[in-house]
Amino acid sequence: MRLGVLDIGSNTVHLLLVDAYPGARPVSYASHKRPLSLVRYLNEYGAITEEGQQELIAFIKEAAEFAQSHRVEDFMGFCTSAIRESSNGAAVLERVTAETGVSLMELSGEEEAGMTFYSVRRWFGWSSESILNLDMGGGSLELAVGTDEFPQVAYSVPLGAGRLTREWLPNDLPSIKEVKELRTYVRDVLTDPTTELRQYGKPTLATATSKTFRSLSRITGAAPSGEGPYVKRVLHRDSLKLWANRLTAMSWEERAELPGVSEIRAPQLLAGAIVAHEAMSALKLKSVRICPWALREGLMLRRFDHVMFDSSTPLSSSVGVGEVALGSLKTVSLSEPSA
Repeated sequence: MRLGVLDIGSNTVHLLLVDAYPGARPVSYASHKRPLSLVRYLNEYGAITEEGQQELIAFIKEAAEFAQSHRVEDFMGFCTSAIRESSNGAAVLERVTAETGVSLMELSGEEEAGMTFYSVRRWFGWSSESILNLDMGGGSLELAVGTDEFPQVAYSVPLGAGRLTREWLPNDLPSIKEVKELRTYVRDVLTDPTTELRQYGKPTLATATSKTFRSLSRITGAAPSGEGPYVKRVLHRDSLKLWANRLTAMSWEERAELPGVSEIRAPQLLAGAIVAHEAMSALKLKSVRICPWALREGLMLRRFDHVMFDSSTPLSSSVGVGEVALGSLKTVSLSEPSA
């Protein structure tokens, strides 16, 4: 079965095609992505501008054509904080469906945390026992802990690397005062959720997901992505503290030259490092294991589970109208755009 997963994130829009069969691991077949920071298209009222909407719609049309040309049998698309928190998010989603035929799931922060945790559990397995996972996107930070496939408790807080950069560190080479004020704010926001998470005891395994955490682990000495997903990668809090101080004195251009750091994410790296360090400190974590799977893979795996092991759910031979519930979530296949 070939599945297309369309991910509308805060920094990039990405279509991934994967092949999977009962009992087999999902194998990436092809991908199509573009840097598109929707938050850069927010106006003074927090609404996505006409230009931003046109950029988004153009990519989704490309993605739908790409999926159909590669004979996907099932398709799902989702969006997170970039659209969820915009003041015209509902209208944007309606327009996307009308003009492209693609319906996007709008995930809450807690749903993001839960599905990402599900993905981490699948990657590391039951031998990990209790897992505490941190996931940082452009708009929010998700924290989840549990011993089952889904977490016992999950939080989503407005500490995304992109958001904090815009609101607290908008200029290249920020001042010491700006960095200090951001640290204080991050600590305050993390106080309640980390206090609650600590009540569940020390986890057997502490993990981290997302591109920001992968970039931070890379600049602190972890193996490059070219060595594959099965190489053990660890982010140590002591190294992170050192690099957070270094990043404060580095320009955006200098950060972009670091290994594993893209030009679009370079300005956000300092804010990401501050959040990561403060979260690890508050949770008393000396290190975290980097998991290559995250939200997209969690939704994908959940989709495969539902379709492959529920005989009442038919699998169409081509991309068409269809809908299937994933717990409290829903995925909607491609349909013809309205006239």
